[in-house]
Amino acid sequence: MNPRLTQSQQRTICAQLGRFKLKLLYKASIHGFTGAAFHQRCDNRSPTVSVGYNNSGFVFGGYTEQPFSQSGQYVNDDQAFLFTFDGENLIKYPVTNSTYANPCKTWNMCNCSCFCQRSHIRKNDFTTTTSSKMGKVLYFLVLYRKRKELIEYIKSYKPTVSSVTQPRVLLIGPVGAGKSSFFNSVSSVFRGHVTSQAISGSSSTSLTTQFRSYSVKDGREGKPLPIILCDTMGLEETKGAGLDIDDLSSILNGHLPERYQFNPSAPLHPEAHGYRTSPGLKDKIHCVAYVIDASKVSIMSTGLEEKLDAIRRKVNLMGIPQLVLLTKVDEACPLVKEDVRNVYKSGYIKDVEVGSRLGVPLSCVVPVKNYSEELELDMNCDILLLSAVLQMFRFVDDYFDELSDRMSIVTCS
Repeated sequence: MNPRLTQSQQRTICAQLGRFKLKLLYKASIHGFTGAAFHQRCDNRSPTVSVGYNNSGFVFGGYTEQPFSQSGQYVNDDQAFLFTFDGENLIKYPVTNSTYANPCKTWNMCNCSCFCQRSHIRKNDFTTTTSSKMGKVLYFLVLYRKRKELIEYIKSYKPTVSSVTQPRVLLIGPVGAGKSSFFNSVSSVFRGHVTSQAISGSSSTSLTTQFRSYSVKDGREGKPLPIILCDTMGLEETKGAGLDIDDLSSILNGHLPERYQFNPSAPLHPEAHGYRTSPGLKDKIHCVAYVIDASKVSIMSTGLEEKLDAIRRKVNLMGIPQLVLLTKVDEACPLVKEDVRNVYKSGYIKDVEVGSRLGVPLSCVVPVKNYSEELELDMNCDILLLSAVLQMFRFVDDYFDELSDRMSIVTCS
């Protein structure tokens, strides 16, 4: 019976414990994923190191000097700690309240070689104090790692085309769907607190009246991230109101100047102040994201649906990739409102016919939860938002790859 830990990882753990040699007591994949199996092999044995693994290879665990039992009581252990691995490096999270370090209770098993204590952990700019079961703490560590990986990927992303350092993603959607809120929410993740740089809120007409190109910064004084989110006037079902489809071509081709004041009754003309007569590739739109309110898809008007269809056809002709940001998923489904982690379990969200209504594959629909009334960040919301940005980068890469292929064909001919 061999542990999944590498020899290097075992040595790193032992270096934290002193003169100890690890002996494998329990392995869930062999002895069973039940509390009874765990307690049968681990009760009254101490000290113990418990290690868990997820499907992506993330390793996490904990150490306690107190023995496990089934007394149902908490045990004081000021030497207990949680840990994760970053490669071969161990990241340690000491307890901040040793009274609750080791709960002698039974809970559901994960894929592990032992099961570690519940603890109170402190890490960088966040503090978590929990009286829930250890599984929740370990899940928190997994979320933290996932969030960190997404942030690092976004910060280090580089387009495949050297002339473009910040791909431009155009946000299009009905009034009140959450276009401006999406930018604010993504910006909040990187600022470390909820922000509201772009004007957002509830109104029967669009609160966005100017064309804005928002660059997301890595912190308040940080460097701009490799993405620009372009905000437009909201779509309205009646003619002569909201974003004019004739303005769309100017936006997609990079002609529209920053802070251009939209006028639904008079689209942009080449003589307008600031009009870009010869935009470069960096000025054009490289991906289009339709921002759609999940709670209103079923009642979308025919007029609005026809406008979105006309826009999609125009974008298709230009070869620009498109995706859908499905917002307000918590308002659409009580299960998601209870816990945003249920977004991928929700039958309602899966059955929302936004793909068929907009003519995009279901794989191009990305659920997000914007920050609207929250005062503090939530890691689950952060991951949905960051995953949406990641998907945008993938679509941008597709655009540049297609552009490169077209240029190669022209050159060969």
